[in-house]
Amino acid sequence: VQLQAFGGGSVQAGGSLRLSCAGSGRSLNLNALGWFRQALGKEREFVATISASGGTTYYADSVKGRFTISRDNRKNTAYLQMNSLKSEDTAVYYCAARVSPGTSRSAGEYAYWGQGTLVTVSS
Repeated sequence: VQLQAFGGGSVQAGGSLRLSCAGSGRSLNLNALGWFRQALGKEREFVATISASGGTTYYADSVKGRFTISRDNRKNTAYLQMNSLKSEDTAVYYCAARVSPGTSRSAGEYAYWGQGTLVTVSS
């Protein structure tokens, strides 16, 4: 399966962006999906995850209440709606898929990764 993340860009603090993660090659309907990010000079960190059914979601404390993860299994696509963006949200954002349907906050439990999309938030 191939994942492609897009929708990044530059935005001022307080603004919004919506990232998309499109899957190809096969259906992702049985896979949990996640978003991670990596800021310059820092390690990759967990942002959000959603179960295969979409019924379970988890967020990093740093984005809770501001970001929303969702998915449309008919379109084989996941989304990350990011509101009230802060300068510390600046990073390359990656989408990833697990082999199993359950959520995970651990990057090591994701088998498939997209190429990343850059989000820059200016204050």
